[in-house]
Amino acid sequence: MPNSVSDNDRGPSFTMMLSGKWGKRLLIAIPYIWLLVFFLAPFFIVAKISLSDIAIAKPPYIPTWDPAAGWEGLKAMFAAFDLENYIWLTEDDLYWKSYLSSLKVAIISTLLTLLIGYPIAYAIARAPDEWRPTFLMLVILPFWTSFLIRVYAWIGILKKEGLLNLLLMSTGITDEPLIILNTDLAVYIGIVYSYLPFMVLPLYAALEKMDGSLLEAAQDLGCPPIKSFWAITIPLSMPGIIAGCFLVFIPAVGEFVIPDLLGGSNTLMIGKTLWVEFFSNRDWPVSSAVAVILLLLLIIPIVMFQKMQERNAEAER
Repeated sequence: MPNSVSDNDRGPSFTMMLSGKWGKRLLIAIPYIWLLVFFLAPFFIVAKISLSDIAIAKPPYIPTWDPAAGWEGLKAMFAAFDLENYIWLTEDDLYWKSYLSSLKVAIISTLLTLLIGYPIAYAIARAPDEWRPTFLMLVILPFWTSFLIRVYAWIGILKKEGLLNLLLMSTGITDEPLIILNTDLAVYIGIVYSYLPFMVLPLYAALEKMDGSLLEAAQDLGCPPIKSFWAITIPLSMPGIIAGCFLVFIPAVGEFVIPDLLGGSNTLMIGKTLWVEFFSNRDWPVSSAVAVILLLLLIIPIVMFQKMQERNAEAER
């Protein structure tokens, strides 16, 4: 038929539409839709529950919105919101002690991970090109095993009759087994081991792109290796350091599995406190308030850091 359009004629027009104004808007909208569905919507639900009151019902909080009540029911729900759960968090020292303990554990774990991960990333970045993929594969190899299995393996290593104590006693380093499991030290070991790849990979990405001629020029000018490392290598790898620290610190603050399995009942962290409130006490409003404050504690520094980076970038221009 003379008016029919072939598939070849349809193809270019569709491609041009995607590459045009609407195509660019669609590509930009995809990450915002993702954030809306998987971050903002759940956050608003949790924030709504944090302003509610506990109740023996399904769900275990009030008020709830009845769609049949329409706009009046929605206004009545908002009118019943209060800040009692947030006030309760300030009155009970369990919660702020949990926050402080989590921040302490996360900061120390991040610093330990940085101290261990930086030499590893530096060595990989300076290794021959043919060996780098192998070394990177060894770094990410633990991800091929279940996270829970890896944490349970550390129980067998750190317990009183575990492999570590057997090694120390067989070599004569200690005469009796050390108490490592169910201590803060075990928590630090578990977090550093579990999140070490998140520190190594950003550091490697930053160190691998560094221009080696800068170090050669510094050496030709008589700069000692240690001084050139602090004056050149560290500043150039700072983006990798910051990214790695964020990738380790943020999940470490809310960690639950490692403190629960390796730290025992005496380890106080906000992730364990939140789990107890939600599943044991079934106090959804208080646990939601705990989660909202934890999220704000993590987001506000990140936003401030991004603003500072934007100001520095504008100043350099």
